[in-house]
Amino acid sequence: MSDKPILEIQSISKEFSGVTVLDGINLPLRRGEILGLIGENGAGKSTLIKIINGIYTPSGGSLSLNGETIQIKDAQAAKRHGIAMVPQEFNLVDSLNVFENIFLGSELRKKNGLLNKTEMRTVSRSLLSRLETEISVESMISSLSVAEKQMVEVSKALVHDAKILIFDEPTTTLTHHEINILFDLMNRLRDDGVTMIFVSHKLKEVKTICDRVAVLRDGVLVSVSEIDLIDEHQMAQKMVGRELSTIFPPKSTPDMDEEVLSVRGLDVENKLSNINLSLKKGEILGLAGLVGAGRTEFAEAVMGLRSKKSGTISIKGQEVEITSPRKAIENKLGYISEDRQGRGIHTSFDLLANTTLISLKQYTNILLDKKKIQDTASKYVELFKTKTASLKTELQYLSGGNQQKVYLSKWMDTEPEILILDEPTRGIDINAKSEIYQFINQLTEQGFSLIVISSELEEIIGLCTRVYVLREGKIAGELTGEQINEEEIMFYATGVKVMEQV
Repeated sequence: MSDKPILEIQSISKEFSGVTVLDGINLPLRRGEILGLIGENGAGKSTLIKIINGIYTPSGGSLSLNGETIQIKDAQAAKRHGIAMVPQEFNLVDSLNVFENIFLGSELRKKNGLLNKTEMRTVSRSLLSRLETEISVESMISSLSVAEKQMVEVSKALVHDAKILIFDEPTTTLTHHEINILFDLMNRLRDDGVTMIFVSHKLKEVKTICDRVAVLRDGVLVSVSEIDLIDEHQMAQKMVGRELSTIFPPKSTPDMDEEVLSVRGLDVENKLSNINLSLKKGEILGLAGLVGAGRTEFAEAVMGLRSKKSGTISIKGQEVEITSPRKAIENKLGYISEDRQGRGIHTSFDLLANTTLISLKQYTNILLDKKKIQDTASKYVELFKTKTASLKTELQYLSGGNQQKVYLSKWMDTEPEILILDEPTRGIDINAKSEIYQFINQLTEQGFSLIVISSELEEIIGLCTRVYVLREGKIAGELTGEQINEEEIMFYATGVKVMEQV
């Protein structure tokens, strides 16, 4: 790694409708380094990387590449300067194969104008070989795993000979094994002299893979530190601007004598087998397991989003037949999906519409009661401390943490008594996480019962009083008290331990 900067961000500022979101950012990037970029949602991380990648034009300041001032007007201009981004949401076409995606928009052609597929295949194989992956260039994108799709995105960047790569929350949907593969790749790219920006909320990963870390807060660069000179706690403090105690509230004590949800013998074709599970009043029950273990499929089956082959669901001792989400809502069930933007919110709708979308019927007599809708939305903005310019702000302009708060508001407005939360804090910052954890705990104190599905073990351990561990569609273990620790959860999740009967 060279101390000489390859890219210099000089006094970069950005305003949207008169609101300053970046204020005079000065940040040099060294050749062959991995720079961590962290901050709360709304701190300005996304805006900064979009300026570097040509998606946004800065309101002030400049960028210098190898000592020369450059203008980056769009993503194509960024590519010409050797800058590329691996986005959090992949820009891949499922109906095309790997090499077609790698060259999408920059196809190689023969002298007669026809596509030179032979050359595109050859170059694609070379790129994938460099990444030490065995993905076939003929494979359809739809057939690839998330980790494999990410490798294709990296290949798309490298085909333009990228010298600066931006990774935007790259580990959000990866397993531990896939994260290790990604980090091995990043280390090899660093050895090749590629400079990388690693945007993440996962401070442990920043500490593991980065050489330096830059912290943004409210659009201002508050610190840049060598990674050996800062720990995760200090990173979190700099992000929020104050001393942080534990982000998890004290665990509540559920009424273990009152069962509010009972699932018996639940089978879902090729996904779940003989699931037996109970939820008590005021309990936060955890569902842990590796990706593909069946946790989300369980939630979807209970909510009527997925057909069950056999089994029963009982609420407060009464067997119910839930064949649709509407039936689930009628039975006081609520569900926060892991796919916030796909299934949870409408980013092109404003906060008012999103908050009351499911429960719109209660706001309609002959005409829509707009005053009542506004009062409800205002109530939830205050309850969740949602940061928004107005109730008419479209959700695409809110940070991930604030979008998640609106999503929670939407389901709270259906007046559920049982909430299933699937990856409730995925992709949101530590301060928003803490606020959501406090809210979850308050719900249990009010008699609500919750099932929390999470890939973050510290979340399961910090929130839950009881945990079921799923493995290959079956319950592998049930943990309580001191048993709820990372080692025990992983033993059951990986099959090292097996509980004969739960």
